[in-house]
Amino acid sequence: MEALQRLHNRGSVSTGYDIDNSCKFEADNVEKMTHTYDSAPTSQKKGTLSLWFKRTELDSNIGLFQFGDDGSGDYLAVRWGREIYGSNETHRMKIGGTSIALDIYGAVRDTAAWYHMVVAIDTTQSSATNRYRAYRNGEEVTYSGDNRSSITQNSDMVIGENGKDILIGEGVYKYNGYIAEVHYVDGQQLTPSDFGEYDDDTGIWKPKKYAGTYGNNGFYLDFSNSSNLGEDQSGNNHDFTLSNLSAADQATDTPTNNFTTFNTLRRYNQGWVSFKEGATNVITGSGNNWTTIFNTMAVNKGKWYFEGELYSNEITQMFGQQPQAYTEININTDWYLGNAADKTRGAAYYGSGDDVYYEGTYANSSASTGGDIISVAMDCDNNKVHFAVNGSWTNSSDPVNNTNGFAMLDDYQYFATALFPGGATWKYNFGGFTTISISSAASDEDGYGTFEYAPPSGYYALCTKNLEEYG
Repeated sequence: MEALQRLHNRGSVSTGYDIDNSCKFEADNVEKMTHTYDSAPTSQKKGTLSLWFKRTELDSNIGLFQFGDDGSGDYLAVRWGREIYGSNETHRMKIGGTSIALDIYGAVRDTAAWYHMVVAIDTTQSSATNRYRAYRNGEEVTYSGDNRSSITQNSDMVIGENGKDILIGEGVYKYNGYIAEVHYVDGQQLTPSDFGEYDDDTGIWKPKKYAGTYGNNGFYLDFSNSSNLGEDQSGNNHDFTLSNLSAADQATDTPTNNFTTFNTLRRYNQGWVSFKEGATNVITGSGNNWTTIFNTMAVNKGKWYFEGELYSNEITQMFGQQPQAYTEININTDWYLGNAADKTRGAAYYGSGDDVYYEGTYANSSASTGGDIISVAMDCDNNKVHFAVNGSWTNSSDPVNNTNGFAMLDDYQYFATALFPGGATWKYNFGGFTTISISSAASDEDGYGTFEYAPPSGYYALCTKNLEEYG
C-alpha cells in the first residue's frame, strides 16, 4: 500500500509520450459515454481495459466504468463508496448469475494525482488468481476479500459481448473527475507494461504509447476530437454516444501535463462547500460563513497565473494568494485573505469592495461587476502579486517589469479564494478546464492553459510541464 501511495502520477516527470486531452465527467449532470456492441467479440474469456483517471470528489458513491448490465444481467464495474476518511474501491461483477465483489486495499483519494488502472482478464487460466488481475500505477492490487475463485474457469464475461453496453463515467454509480487514454483490447490479457512504464529517475509510473492491436471489439478513446469526444481511434469504429457531454467537457489536464485544481481535502468549513466540474467550481451551502480554499500545488519560484469569474460586485468573493505555512494555523470563521498586517494571510482582489485587500485594509480601487474576469499573477521570484480586472492591472502595476504590485512573504505560495455567502456557484480557471465562458482562448507563451486573457510575458499556467521548466 505504501508503494501505491508513493507512485501516484502527478504528471511531474518527463515522458516521450504526450497525452493531450482528457474528458471531464460530472455526476450531478449525469455525464457519461455509452456504446452498444453490434458485432461478435474476438473473445469473451480474454480482454484488457486500461485507463487513466483523476478524481475530484470523494464524498459520494461513484463509478468509473461498466461493461454489460447492472441488475439481473451479467456485468463488470468498478466503483468507490464514501471515502473521505478511508477507501473501499470495489470491482463488482456478475458472471452467469453469480455476483462477485472484489474489495481492494489502498486509498485512491489524492485529488491532485492521476492514477492508472488496468483490468486484465483470462478465464481460461487454471489458477483462479490469474483469471482476473487488476493493477494500479503499474503494481498489482491486493484484496481485502479475494473472491476470484468464484470466477469459473472458461466462463464467458460480458466484456465486448454483442448487444451489451459499455459505459464510461458510470458503473453502478456515476463519476466525478477526469478520464484519459482509455484502451480496451479484445482477446488478450495484457500487463501494465503494455501501457506504461516506471521513470528511471523517480520511480513514478507514467504513460507510454500502446503499440498493440485491439481485436474485434476493442476501442481507444483519446478525447482529441472535441466535436466527437466519443470517437474510437482504434480503427474499429466503436464510437461512443455522449450523454450530457459536449466539446466544452474536453480538458487539457492529463497524466502527462497535470494542472492544478482546488484542493478538495483542505479547506475551512469542509461540510459547507462542495466542488464540481473537475474541482474548478466551488458550491457554497445555505447560510453565510467564510470559507478559504487553496489550490493543489504550492510554488516558491517561477511566475504563475490564474483567473476567476466575479459572481457579483456586491458579494464578498476574493481572488488571491496565500503563504503555505499559514494555511495550517488559525483558520476559523474570521479567516479570509488579506486580513493580516504581516502578510501571513496573503492578498486578494475583493469583489465586494471593488478593491485589493492587503495587510488588513483596502489598498487600491479598481471597479468591477458581476461576470468580470479577475486575474492573479503571482511572481515567486520577486515575491510580488498582481491583480487585473478584465485584463487591466490594478495599482498601475506591470507584472512583466515588476512595477508596483503587492509584496508577498518569501514562502511557498498557493493560489486561493475566500467566499462568504452561501447558495452560489463560484467559477475559476487554472488553465486545464473551466466552465467560465472563454471567448479568446489565450494560452501562456509555451502554449499551455486556456484563458480569457493571455498571461503576462514570463507568467505561466500552473501545470507540471511548466513546473518542470520554471518551478
